[in-house]
Amino acid sequence: MRLSESVFFIFFLSAAIGLTGCQQEGSAEKAGQKIDQAAEKAGKKLEETKASLGAAADKTGGYIDDSAITAKINAEILSDPLLKASQINVTTTGGTVKVSGVVDSQQSVDRAMEIVHSNQNVKAVENNLVVKR
Repeated sequence: MRLSESVFFIFFLSAAIGLTGCQQEGSAEKAGQKIDQAAEKAGKKLEETKASLGAAADKTGGYIDDSAITAKINAEILSDPLLKASQINVTTTGGTVKVSGVVDSQQSVDRAMEIVHSNQNVKAVENNLVVKR
């Protein structure tokens, strides 16, 4: 359920409970208490919904960040004259970049690592590059 639908539902429920309370025998005080209770429940539900949406947004943001890191590193590797003919695979999970594949020299390994480390969003690097002999 979307946030706006949740808020509308909670408001409608509060109003219904309030009207029901006014029709029953008793003072307006009882009706007010029921409205207060419904509003409190509605507020709690709204906070739970906000927290849930925030967690989902954070998780999605992580995937987007990892994809962006991978794409940027791949683009830089492909545009580098020393590395463009190499078979280098890059994956990123939680900011940790894993680089694997075969290159033709230690200089190529070093250059690939320079590119990876130059990305400010990289938290850790796992180098699995192999020099072809």
